[in-house]
Order: sequence, then C-alpha cells, then structure tokens
Amino acid sequence: MTPIEDLAARLREFVAAREWEPFHTPKNLAMALAGETGELLAEFQWLTPEEAATVMADPAAGARVRAELGDVMTYLVRLADALGVDLVEAAHAKLDESERRYDPETYRGTARKAPPLP
Repeated sequence: MTPIEDLAARLREFVAAREWEPFHTPKNLAMALAGETGELLAEFQWLTPEEAATVMADPAAGARVRAELGDVMTYLVRLADALGVDLVEAAHAKLDESERRYDPETYRGTARKAPPLP
C-alpha cells in the first residue's frame, strides 16, 4: 500500500471504531475540509511574506501550522476515500492539464490565468 492508502485505511478504522460513518458524508467532509483550510489560512493571515516563509522556525507557530496541515490532509484523504477518488491520480491528471494550459514560453514569470482548454 502507498502512504496515502495506509492513511485512508487508518482513518476508515478510526471512523468505524467510533461509528462516525453516518456523519462522514461527502458534503460534511467537504465542509470540514473547508473549515480546516480556513484554520490553516488564519495562521498566515496577518504575516508578512517573509514571516510566512519562516513560520516553521517559530516552535509554537510551527506546531499550529503542522496541526492544521494534518487536519487538512486527513479530511482531504477521508473525502477522497468516501468518493472513491485516487488522490495521486487526480493530482497527476490536474498537473497534466496545467502543463497543457501553461506552456513555459508563454507563462514563465507571470501569474496570469490561462484561458480554459477547448
């Protein structure tokens, strides 16, 4: 098993032991993921770009960021598992699409959006 598959299995067992399956619907998991992503964002909200780049150097702030990243990851893996989505495959497919949309010659050094693919 891959590390993500191992995590998904562990999360499945964790949820089953607590009989939380009825609460782990795709809608609820997506909402929980959004909430946890907001909590991660809050850790960076008022930092300068320089402070954000070194946030892990501060033990307390680093611990909070690490915990929020863990929360985001667990809800993302649970949601993908509930929907039967292979996260690594989905990420590769998205990267393939981005490579087609954002050719290096046109988009190097710019943050502008590409038009949708036909």
